[in-house]
Amino acid sequence: MKRKASQHKLLNRWKRKVFATLIFAFCLGSFAFIQARYSGITASLKPRLDQKPQIAFLFIARNRLPLESVWDAFFMGEDGKFSIFVHSRPGFILSEATTRSKFFLDRQVNDSIQVDWGEATMIEAERILLRHALRDPFNHRFVFLSDSCIPLYSFSYTYNYIMSTPTSFVDSFADTKDSRYNPRMSPIIPVHHWRKGSQWVVLNRKHAEIVVNDTIVLPMFQQHCRRKSLPEFWRDRPVPAEGWKEHNCIPDEHYVQTLLSQKGVDSELTRRSLTHSAWDLSSSKSNERRGWHPMTYKFSDATPHLIKSIKGIDNINYETEYRREWCSSNGKPSPCFLFARKFTRPAALRLLRESILLRDKEQDS
Repeated sequence: MKRKASQHKLLNRWKRKVFATLIFAFCLGSFAFIQARYSGITASLKPRLDQKPQIAFLFIARNRLPLESVWDAFFMGEDGKFSIFVHSRPGFILSEATTRSKFFLDRQVNDSIQVDWGEATMIEAERILLRHALRDPFNHRFVFLSDSCIPLYSFSYTYNYIMSTPTSFVDSFADTKDSRYNPRMSPIIPVHHWRKGSQWVVLNRKHAEIVVNDTIVLPMFQQHCRRKSLPEFWRDRPVPAEGWKEHNCIPDEHYVQTLLSQKGVDSELTRRSLTHSAWDLSSSKSNERRGWHPMTYKFSDATPHLIKSIKGIDNINYETEYRREWCSSNGKPSPCFLFARKFTRPAALRLLRESILLRDKEQDS
């Protein structure tokens, strides 16, 4: 009986030792696993903690980006200072079959919508791009670009120019002569907050969040801000029988400007666009170069003289406000524009091939 009791005690002691060994091994393994995971996380976060604020480049495109070669040269060697987001038609994917640029590969947003020119869908697409870009806390500036835009200077010059001021660059002016304001907006959007300007804005993070979080001004634009039928040579749909009831309002030329005015942040803006468009087309004999769209630059237009003339613009006159905006950067006189549109692919490639683009201001002087 005593022998059996002794054997039982030895068995229990052996079990306790085995159990204790297993617990120790489990704890040691867990500690090693956690340490390895922590080291990996720390290593992956380190470059993010050291990196500079980024500029988010937000492209509104139909499908692919025809000027990707120009942007490829622009972004080359500047990793960690920018991010890219592209809004294309629903279902379009920037894959190896549709882009040759590593910078645009898989950069399209996955919740894009069908965009129609002159409709509120354009500003909805802008908000989608901002919503995606704001998820990255390192994105400090947000630049809207079309698929026909080109950069005029090098990345470093562009980066320093945009980051040199805490303000947003928003072409915004009051136009009392303009007939686009719909009085039906007045309960929500008073006429004294109505603003006009280019949709190609550069926003800081605060103003980007205002646009994304807006639930009051956007519905007014969706309901009361629509385009009239286009002039005959641009028309893509029949003129309504009661055409006199149409109210001409282009949402993307008013929404951001009006919203920021309504939020009382006009004083936080540099009230000009950084993207050049040629609207003075009165001398053009071509229907293609008249109407409601800016001039399209073709291969024959892409000359050193053209780029030099755009880079040489150092002030903008706003007739309706009796205001002339002299352009500056970092407290010094500077060119007004960093980007330009609308360029065809042959025109942009000619400029790049002849090394007319992507020069710093000092090199151009």
